[in-house]
Amino acid sequence: MIARILLGLVLALFASQAMALTRIKDISSIQGIRDNQIIGYGLVMGLQGTGDTLRNSPFTEQALQAMLDRMGINVVGNPLRARNTAAVIVTANLPAFAAIGSRIDVTVSSIGDATSLKGGTLLITQLNNTDGMTYAVAQGQLAVSGFNVQGQAETLTQGVPTSGRIPNGALVERQIPGQLRDLNELMFDLTNPDFKTASLMADAINAYTRARYGKPLARERDLRTVVVQRPPQINPARFLAEIGELGIEVDTPAKVVVDQRTGTVVIGRNVQISTVAVTQGSLTVRVTETPVVSQPNPFSNGETVVVPRTDIQADEAGGHLAVVRGTDLQTLVRGLNRLGLKPTDIIAILQAIKTSGALQAELVVQ
Repeated sequence: MIARILLGLVLALFASQAMALTRIKDISSIQGIRDNQIIGYGLVMGLQGTGDTLRNSPFTEQALQAMLDRMGINVVGNPLRARNTAAVIVTANLPAFAAIGSRIDVTVSSIGDATSLKGGTLLITQLNNTDGMTYAVAQGQLAVSGFNVQGQAETLTQGVPTSGRIPNGALVERQIPGQLRDLNELMFDLTNPDFKTASLMADAINAYTRARYGKPLARERDLRTVVVQRPPQINPARFLAEIGELGIEVDTPAKVVVDQRTGTVVIGRNVQISTVAVTQGSLTVRVTETPVVSQPNPFSNGETVVVPRTDIQADEAGGHLAVVRGTDLQTLVRGLNRLGLKPTDIIAILQAIKTSGALQAELVVQ
């Protein structure tokens, strides 16, 4: 009874959300407004004997010698045996239109044989893009969530102690070329490309621009992109904010996603099943071995032997034949649950229905 009530609540919630409008800003992105990945090579200092072994990590020793040379300390020819230094790769995402002087988060990962970066400090590291230009400089104390404890007979490791983050650890030194005002055409890329969704999006934008600016400004280019002309003398940031708040009803293709590893079945809203008869049953074969020891009579020349004894039972649960026709999601789920199926049984039945041609949707098996 409780299961039926929960199922009804879930279906009611799905039905209410199906009619709700989705904001354009939640289903699309704008070409040219994106993050840029930057990367750099640096050194982490101040580790408690958990850094790189310089003999096994020559790049760490070379970087340490080069840093000391720049500071006027000559260590060439002197072997270094410090274990408080680790060579790391520093990565970050530079947001679009990030201003000079703003701060961004960085991720630090060891590339040598260091066992932990906990307690270390990243020395000043230049972060470059693919063009070779420096766009940010990172430095600061690492925040490492994992740890590594080692004894003579046992080692305990939790998380990843050789990777950490520095919140607001990098300063932006150079802006990515291009400004928002340079975009005469705004191209909205749909997160889930669909021809009908693109048409509905263009219609909603045109209805708004006709009322606000007196003419339509949007057109759908294909199933992925909607092109919008920016009105002259209008702040592009304000115009994007107005367009992003417009709501449309997103159309989704009929699709069933099946994950055989976890037994998860996700059925789209537009999935339909033609009239089909389904029967579900199972055959269980149970084999039990109960060997018996046979003893010879007293004062006889017999031998003790083990006599095998096998008991085989076969039980077949009664299959239930039902007619399933899913004109919508609610009817389809109700029909499958009426059979009392488990997730693995539902997966097998959906695959069989797809093979028969009765499933009017795309079946994706992961």
